[in-house]
Amino acid sequence: MTTDGGSALIRSLEMAGVEVVFGLPGGAILPVYDPIIESPIRHILVRHEQGAGHMAEGYAHATGKPGVAMVTSGPAATNIVTPLADAYMDSVPLVVITGQVPYAAIGTDAFQEADTTGITQAVTKHNYLVTEAADIPQTVAEAFHIATTGRPGPVLIDVPKDIVDPNNPRSQLDWYWPDSLDMPGYKPTTKGHGRQIKEAAKLILASTRPVIYAGGGILKARAADALRELAELCDIPVVTTLNCRGGFPDSHPLALGMPGMHGNYTAITTMQEADLLITLGARFDDRVTGKLDGFAPDAKIIHADVDPAELGKIRRPDVPIVGDCRLVIEALIEAIKHNGGPEAQPDRSAWKSRISGWQERFPLTYEQSETGDRLKPQYVIEQLRDLSPGDTIVTSGVGQHQMFASQYWKFDHPYTWINSGGLGTMGFSIPAAIGAKVGQPDRTVWAIDGDGCFQMTAQELVTATVENIPVKVALLNNSYLGMVRQWQEMFYEERYSEVYLSEQVPDYVKWSEAMGCVAMRVEAPEDAKLAIDKANEIDDRPVVIDFRTDSAEKVYPMVPAGKSNDEIVVDPSQGGAGY
Repeated sequence: MTTDGGSALIRSLEMAGVEVVFGLPGGAILPVYDPIIESPIRHILVRHEQGAGHMAEGYAHATGKPGVAMVTSGPAATNIVTPLADAYMDSVPLVVITGQVPYAAIGTDAFQEADTTGITQAVTKHNYLVTEAADIPQTVAEAFHIATTGRPGPVLIDVPKDIVDPNNPRSQLDWYWPDSLDMPGYKPTTKGHGRQIKEAAKLILASTRPVIYAGGGILKARAADALRELAELCDIPVVTTLNCRGGFPDSHPLALGMPGMHGNYTAITTMQEADLLITLGARFDDRVTGKLDGFAPDAKIIHADVDPAELGKIRRPDVPIVGDCRLVIEALIEAIKHNGGPEAQPDRSAWKSRISGWQERFPLTYEQSETGDRLKPQYVIEQLRDLSPGDTIVTSGVGQHQMFASQYWKFDHPYTWINSGGLGTMGFSIPAAIGAKVGQPDRTVWAIDGDGCFQMTAQELVTATVENIPVKVALLNNSYLGMVRQWQEMFYEERYSEVYLSEQVPDYVKWSEAMGCVAMRVEAPEDAKLAIDKANEIDDRPVVIDFRTDSAEKVYPMVPAGKSNDEIVVDPSQGGAGY
């Protein structure tokens, strides 16, 4: 059957199992938008191309399926670079389709031309410039395969207008869909090496102070159940990184919570004092290690990751294991059982006692608001947590609100925490929440946002209203770029340079109402519950609650940048320094 490139592209997306595309049309991509009208694929029209990318990310996080975005050439393609970089850092499977000027015009500085493949080479797992219409089905099939296998990530397909234009002879092709893919240069290793698995099992059984260091790779590998089985089998405590929140239940007795610059004292110190780090799908991020030469100085390292480039990149492992985290953990469990099981382990009661002591002495804490004072952001998070369904999906941008949410929300289910971890992208939260709600329409989705982040992408609430996507937004509004203010207070002698946003403008209630949302303002702690309950009952339109929070509140604990994790600073009520 003869068809044209635009129709072939849409049909290829259908064959790849795509149910929804987030996008915004323009000149170069118009021929692809025409056949969407007859396609069962749902298209969601965004208000900015960055929103399309973050929505696709939120969808991918919430469903495990690849998110798909489609935009035109030039500035549209450059607008989606940030979501691509974000997805690349956090290993999110995306397929992004960009329009391009006609092939013969590439390199001539044509209208709305940009070197999209060149620009995105560093922030994609792979990218394509399609030069022949006949290559479209093959390219799409390969793109989805690459995006979703091995270490997931974003793949971009750049499509010149002439090869998708039905009126151009260059766009004609005989339809096909590849039965199989032969990609000799791309064969990810998923099964861990048997000898390395055995060595890792021996180290675990010999360790007196072990801790499992679980990263985002746990969730990407659908390994949450396997992780729990390993932890319970060996009775080993678990820390979950920012991108692994929910990968191990916070309510579990072995859960220590989040390590890192703003992790909790026990998680940070347990890693620091351990004699063995069982590192699963984590990448020794600088926010976790602090000053590298002082990080976990006595610990041997088991490091399992599907991406071999991560092994030894930051910290040389004693036992490196290349493989899918779920398969590696399952093999580890069998090897441990084969080598005597938990009964072969040494007595770890002293280790458990030390950990319990840290938990008792340095819990997460804050001072409650006095009557007439602004809300404490921690209190808002606790109220949202306690009043929302247990499987609520929470999205966040970056800044203080992100840290408060990751600290004070209790994540007992995987795939309920969606944030910009590696890149730290302001404006991520609202479009990501929209994408998550599209992927999980029966789940409550709360976007926890700061006023700085909100002002970057709030226009996507128009998308949510028009498309009937009833997300909820908790705006922690302190009138500042809060995290920057905290750093300026602590490290720049309270010289507050360009961080004050305004208490008067915008009026977030009026703005949100203008975008079709139900909007409320909460200024006193006693009013929080009523507003949250009302928001949770509304399911026919987006809701925004403007929580007026204390601008002086800081995120504790904190490991100052460039300092060792031994120099952790805790809440002033606990003495300020935890060492």
